[in-house]
Amino acid sequence: QVRPVESGGGLVQAGGSLRLSCAASGRTFSNYAMGWFRQAPAKEREIVAAINWYGGSTYYADSVKGRFTISRDNAKNTVYLQINNLEPEDTAVYYCNAVQLRGGNWFQMFDYWGQGTQVTVSS
Repeated sequence: QVRPVESGGGLVQAGGSLRLSCAASGRTFSNYAMGWFRQAPAKEREIVAAINWYGGSTYYADSVKGRFTISRDNAKNTVYLQINNLEPEDTAVYYCNAVQLRGGNWFQMFDYWGQGTQVTVSS
């Protein structure tokens, strides 16, 4: 099982950038596709980006295409999310988890969630 620890969030002005990191314990990290999710207040958690096990294929939600970039370093058991041109609508707690693709949609593989990292964007 992959157990993630997210970091890198903060308070930024609209138009700014952040780089989120997810350090995942577990010797089998490189076996899994990984995804970044976010949950805004009073909203359900949604996936925003995913990357396959070796980094050769990525997915982005329509709302973040062109602004978010997901990457991974299997040697460091870490997945990253570069966020550029931040918008107030990006304000949320960001989480990562192993993911799998079923029926054209991405789902988290494990019930365990880390503490997440808060991203707050001021207008």
